[in-house]
Formats: sequence, C-alpha cells, structure tokens
Amino acid sequence: MLELAILGFLAESPLPGHELRRRVSRLTGFTRPVSDGTLYPALNRLAKAGLLQRRPDPGAGGGRYLLSLTDAGRADMLDRLRRPADHEITDMSRFLVVLAFLSELPDVAEQHAVLRRRLAFLDQPASFFFDGDRPVRAADITDPYRRGMLLTAGATSRAERAWLREVLGDTD
Repeated sequence: MLELAILGFLAESPLPGHELRRRVSRLTGFTRPVSDGTLYPALNRLAKAGLLQRRPDPGAGGGRYLLSLTDAGRADMLDRLRRPADHEITDMSRFLVVLAFLSELPDVAEQHAVLRRRLAFLDQPASFFFDGDRPVRAADITDPYRRGMLLTAGATSRAERAWLREVLGDTD
C-alpha cells in the first residue's frame, strides 16, 4: 500500500520527500499514519530496485532531494494497479490507495477489471457476526453498537456498489 502510494504520487510529478510524506499521510494517515521511519526505508527500497531516483533539489537548500519515478517505476506501478493483491481489493483502506491511482492505467478495460473484482467482493454475503456460516443481519442484533456497525457497513457497501455499477455501466 505504501509503495503504491509513493509510486502513484511520483507518477503525477517529482516531489521532495517531505511533500511526498505529506501527500501519502493525507491519503492513508486517517487509518495508517506514515512516519519517517516507515517512509524513508520504503523510499530506499524503491530506489535500490531502480523504481525511483533521487537528485538534489535545486530550489531547496543543501541536503534536500527531489524524488522522481523511473521508467521501471512507472511499469511497476502500472503492474500493481493491473493486478492488485486480493487483500488490496478486500481491505477498504488498501483499495482506496488503488482507486486513487487507477486512472494512471491507460486502458479503461483494465481499470474496469479491477473495479469488477471489488464489486464481486462486495456482492458476497458479509457480516462482522455469524450464526454458524450464516451472516447475522442488523435487524437480528439487539446490541446497539453491533447493530450500528452493521447498519453503517451496509450503507457504505450499498453506496459503493451503486457507484461501481454506475462507473461500469451495469444496470442490474
């Protein structure tokens, strides 16, 4: 998730590290804060793999670097977007990172393939609570907090499925 966010933001434009951290934190920070101890090792891994490059930032004083995506980095980012891991489809926070950069894929059919995977996941019966193998519905729960969880999750899921069907042109 972090690496895709880094690659995605650098695909938009070269950035100094502090600006990249700010953008990644704004995208993911509400659920997963990004510290320097997390960001800079990821940047080092990506640079070592040849996916991004660092060069001195001429507009900032000494010691500041501008990060940019290499051709290999763009290819890697596009591959990650074409084939997100299952947990990047099923985990909402991770899927939002994929969604944030999905328009970088030039082929709409490839974009839609990712959206269809998400829709297929959302169309499966789901709950936080089960009676054996049967999902428990909000109407069957007396605990107000668990009921609230299910009502909120259900409303979110319905809204997302409606949006996905609209984007995909599905009318059913």
